[in-house]
Amino acid sequence: MTSEAGGEILFERRGPLGLVTLNRPKALNALSLPMIRAMHAQLRAWEDDDTVSRVAVRGAGGRAFCAGGDIRRIYEVARAGDEAELYDIWAGEYGLVAYVGRYPKPYVSLIDGIVMGGGVGISLHGEYRVAGEGYAFAMPEVSIGFFPDVGMTHSLPRLPGHTGFYLALTGARIGAGDALNVGLATHHARGADFDRILDRLAAGVAAAEAIREFSAPAPQTGPLVAERALIDACFEAETVPEILARLDAEAEAGSGFAADTAALLRTRSPTSLCIAREQMRRGTNLSLAEAILAEYRLVTRLMQGNDFYEGVRAVIIDKDGKPAWRPARVEEVDLEAVRAAFGPSGRPEPRFA
Repeated sequence: MTSEAGGEILFERRGPLGLVTLNRPKALNALSLPMIRAMHAQLRAWEDDDTVSRVAVRGAGGRAFCAGGDIRRIYEVARAGDEAELYDIWAGEYGLVAYVGRYPKPYVSLIDGIVMGGGVGISLHGEYRVAGEGYAFAMPEVSIGFFPDVGMTHSLPRLPGHTGFYLALTGARIGAGDALNVGLATHHARGADFDRILDRLAAGVAAAEAIREFSAPAPQTGPLVAERALIDACFEAETVPEILARLDAEAEAGSGFAADTAALLRTRSPTSLCIAREQMRRGTNLSLAEAILAEYRLVTRLMQGNDFYEGVRAVIIDKDGKPAWRPARVEEVDLEAVRAAFGPSGRPEPRFA
């Protein structure tokens, strides 16, 4: 076993298996730039190594697979005016996510606990996504003035009905049952059996077979499935104000779920909500690489704005839970500016293909 990034990420060869362990349990295995670079380099080395026939990724500590990118560090370097490191982080994370999406060998993510943001990016685009009983998925970026990134512009619009739209705009958390139902997870196994799956992969058993041997019955589904008809009816609306109007109408008709969802949306950044809705509109026509490039372009705009810094301040830095969004109402968001933010920014753009 080798460790990189000060022990924050571990790499191990077990026969034909290359194993990645995210090893920042106190930080819920959040991805730092050194971790991102080390993982990208190791995956490339294993791609070129004919003795490695499959790769697996897991998180240490039991509480999280990976809670995302290191948002606090991004906030700090941006506030310090260090554009070089700021865009190195974004380009590095997005480059790794795009690479996972085209990785040529079986790629197995063993996911128990929290999986959010960058953790979704390095798992969802792989071939096998095994959810443990503690699996908890969310893309909550709209709560910090950001948007669902790491390829979600491509992936979420492709979920059944408008479930991906709901997840993008609300940032709601779902469990393994709902994730399996909509395809975010491909298999379910007990977290206690993850080591046994790894043993079988290391013994050369085909990935699908090794996972199947320890598959558990699908757990109960939750609101994403139970409220599917209402989600589809409300989130198919073309604009965020119309989505809210439909939710309000359902709430008046007695739906507690609709009332709670509308209330949640009204706590999110109005600009982020409008960006997320536009992502869902565009995403079905974009490849993963094209979607990630669009997200990088969005980043260059949001790093110059207000809501990301205000959201991180309110949620992560000061923790007062009172972000002052600008503008404060979805009706005041400049939709032309939102649409324009998907186009070239004038900054140098990495290649993600």
